[in-house]
Amino acid sequence: MEGNVLFALGLTLFAGLSTGIGSAMAFFTKTTNTKFLSTSLGFSAGVMIYISFTEILGKANQLLQASYGISTGSWYAALSFFGGIAIIAIIDSLVPSFENPHEIRKVEDIGLSTQNGQKNGLMRMGLFMALAIAMHNFPEGLATFAAAMVDPTLAVPIAVAIAIHNIPEGIAVSVPIYYATGNKRKAFLLSFASGLAEPIGGLIGYLFLASILNDSVLGVLFGGIAGIMVFISVDELLPTAREYGHHHLAIYGLIAGMAVMAVSLLLFI
Repeated sequence: MEGNVLFALGLTLFAGLSTGIGSAMAFFTKTTNTKFLSTSLGFSAGVMIYISFTEILGKANQLLQASYGISTGSWYAALSFFGGIAIIAIIDSLVPSFENPHEIRKVEDIGLSTQNGQKNGLMRMGLFMALAIAMHNFPEGLATFAAAMVDPTLAVPIAVAIAIHNIPEGIAVSVPIYYATGNKRKAFLLSFASGLAEPIGGLIGYLFLASILNDSVLGVLFGGIAGIMVFISVDELLPTAREYGHHHLAIYGLIAGMAVMAVSLLLFI
């Protein structure tokens, strides 16, 4: 059990701190690589959607049907799925649209705004984005952590998908803070720290649920995780990928993500 906890914590740490990758990209490039981000975000969405519907929701049904019977268990699984969607939607609604980390941002566009004397506004935007990302990352961390505790083969692709989707979030935090302060180190550390909500969310969730963890609780948890991941994909990842201006690349990335996920799951049969 201890080994599983350390493995789960390591995965959520990896996923959350990938915001630092976005920061590094922002500091070492003069323009945003929109093709890379469109394809990567589409890929991440494909992984999340495929694994949610083919594996995670299936596990929720399996566990809840074993506890409550086929009919009642199926209802509970469906309610858990939409409950997960409701939770992440409520969190998303609490974040003002301008500070939302999934609003489209480019390195070159944010840099131009300093010419208009908006440094205070940029600093505020960066700090609010860091807070918003922390709020978003909390349930994502719980999803990754719970999956790792039960089935590591499911947790690894979830962690990779979430890590990819955290890269542009790192850009969204670090760039405005850097242009407001001129301090790359401060911008990088704040962006990096915002990703810590992911492992913290996973650990707190585990500590809260550890004493009551059984098949019923796991079934509800997996249903909620599937809902959270589908909502993130359709509300955040795909719209952001398209807004970077490469619709077809986003779709190709989506299909590639599904295909890679399908092959990786088939290899474990």
